[in-house]
Amino acid sequence: MPLTSGKRAFLELLRQEGVEVIFGNPGTTELPLMDALAVETAPRYVLGLQEGAVMAMAGGYAQASGKLAAVNIHVAPGLGNAMGMLYDAQKAGAPLLVTAGQHDQSFAVTEPILWAELPEIARPFVKWSVEVRRLADLPRLLHRAAKTALAPPAGPVFLSIPGDILNAEAEIDLGRPTRVAPRLRGDAEAIAAAAKLLAAAERPVILAGDGVARSGALAELVALAEAIGAPVHLEGIDNAAPFPSTHPLFRGPITRLAPQIRKTLDAHDLLLSVGGDLLTMSLPSEIEAMPPGLRIIHLDSDPWQLGKNYPAEVAILADPKAALPELTAAVTAAMSEAAKRAAERRRDAHKAAIAVELAALKARALAQADKPLIQPLALWQAIGEMLPKDVVIVEETLSSGPGLRQLVAGDDSKSFFGMRGGGIGWGLPAAVGVKLALPHRPVLALIGDGSAMYNCQALWTAAHEGLAVVFLILNNGGYRILKQRLNALRGHAAQTGRYVAMNLEEPAIDFVALARSMGVEAERVQTLAEVRKALATALAAKTPTLIDVALDPSFAPV
Repeated sequence: MPLTSGKRAFLELLRQEGVEVIFGNPGTTELPLMDALAVETAPRYVLGLQEGAVMAMAGGYAQASGKLAAVNIHVAPGLGNAMGMLYDAQKAGAPLLVTAGQHDQSFAVTEPILWAELPEIARPFVKWSVEVRRLADLPRLLHRAAKTALAPPAGPVFLSIPGDILNAEAEIDLGRPTRVAPRLRGDAEAIAAAAKLLAAAERPVILAGDGVARSGALAELVALAEAIGAPVHLEGIDNAAPFPSTHPLFRGPITRLAPQIRKTLDAHDLLLSVGGDLLTMSLPSEIEAMPPGLRIIHLDSDPWQLGKNYPAEVAILADPKAALPELTAAVTAAMSEAAKRAAERRRDAHKAAIAVELAALKARALAQADKPLIQPLALWQAIGEMLPKDVVIVEETLSSGPGLRQLVAGDDSKSFFGMRGGGIGWGLPAAVGVKLALPHRPVLALIGDGSAMYNCQALWTAAHEGLAVVFLILNNGGYRILKQRLNALRGHAAQTGRYVAMNLEEPAIDFVALARSMGVEAERVQTLAEVRKALATALAAKTPTLIDVALDPSFAPV
């Protein structure tokens, strides 16, 4: 075995694991790695100007590519800065290999500046966390970490790597990667039991989760929905496109509020949840979201989610793409001719009702287009009509989001990425990572003004890397979602009309100047006609563009 340094071995191990990009923000403990990159051309190093932006960029890249993404950050403060976006990556199931430089082990006992027990800090938000203690262990630990990050359910892992490990030299065996095959098939008895329930159901409904998109099982879920005549909702905190939004059985997100969920589910006698966590809420409620007696079939590749909040009559541990064809075949075989005719009538009735709902939504959007200030719903209608079919939407719009999934098409598993974990500031840098993963597709980031300010440093990376991302800032001059929810409490704020610390004014944020200062072309628009013109120009550009859209700053009482 040849003599090699830890820093060169680390890069070779990343190459073995198929890592093409390292997202990082270096500090002193990462200098050995940066020195190695002076002579190594791969993986590509993408610089972010703050660790939160770095982590979100990596998360977007990992989700869009399905590949392992490497993140390199600096000791305890760097890891601390990245924790919010690491939480989002965990919730989204993003396969990330997160590494942080650590002080030399001979020095760490003195607790030097910036030192902390890094694996303990990361552990709550990763699948596995460890510090490398010997250079000889680096290959085994890195291969173990990569295998764990990619194994279903995918998610982040963490390695702390002291500087002396990177600088050391030794003859070491680099080993080779291991991959856990992801197509876990469902238990045959469970599939049969689920099929029997579905065949007998009179009012079934499907809840599609991100696991369907990660598995690439959209066509398989469409086939099942058509077979049983069931409408399809997205899980409440949706991060992907698990069902084609233009399909006539698509009903949109189910929301995250118990009263609305209960109203929706009360109309059904059986719920099939596929690849989702089955009802994550935003706020507590005295109303239980799940109707009593509603029968539940839950299929997911993560055993933790099965039966976590609501008991499933049938719980199937399986990959959606592997299990859904078997389930559909079993359902079809179990249905009588009368049941098949009933399913066909249900299917046609749901399609007709959904078409009426969609027409009404479009009519509302068109009516709002005549208002003097831009309304979010009218904006979605306007841009939805002009976007190319292969566009990828990266969304963090919060209060402006309703209607987006119905009015802006997303028909493939890579067409939409949203803020799964709820940690604000993900969307803008995630769009950079998505574009790096999908360079041949147009990427449009729809970002609220409040959200944009959490990790606006990613604009510089977009310019530096020459990434033609279009950043559409929905600027209502404040934290409107907080105003809506505070108003709903019917307390002092609602009575006085005073919403403390929720307006971004005095001074207003100049997004055009901010973007231009980081090398991104930008303009502000105030009408839908200006939006269409600016967006058409931006989509045709070869460099990043920011469009600051002046929205109506008012908010409707809840």
